[in-house]
Amino acid sequence: MKKVLVRREAKIPFTKEGYQKLLDDRKKFLVARPEAVKNLSESRAMGDLSENGYYKASRQQLSFLDSRIRRVERLIRLAKIVESTNTGVIDIGTAVTISDGIGEYSYEIVGGYESDPSRHTISHLSPIGRALMGKKLYDVVEVNAPNGRKKYTILSVS
Repeated sequence: MKKVLVRREAKIPFTKEGYQKLLDDRKKFLVARPEAVKNLSESRAMGDLSENGYYKASRQQLSFLDSRIRRVERLIRLAKIVESTNTGVIDIGTAVTISDGIGEYSYEIVGGYESDPSRHTISHLSPIGRALMGKKLYDVVEVNAPNGRKKYTILSVS
């Protein structure tokens, strides 16, 4: 008898806020889907599909929504909400301020799917995030950056 190996997908860490955003996105996509189905149905009724731009656009919109819904539902299924322990050790959900001696930079460490450097959230898997994980106040970390090796001092952890 042949053994069947079941591959378990790893859990994906999210902050509470990141998980809530997934739920909000799913709701937004599910609300938009009936309109996309209606548009597709109306465009089919117009006749010749080979030269019907409205049909092609409607089909593309529905396909986009369906793929986003599948992606978000997969992330929700695999999500693991991680809360900061507030022990002074940097982990997902921790806000940090670091300095390279020239400037100060503040970030929140988040899961990989919710990082957005423009909003000062960085992934725990990014070079800086990886270097900061498990560190404490006033620790010095080194990061391999594209423009060389940089040192940062941790100025605050919350």
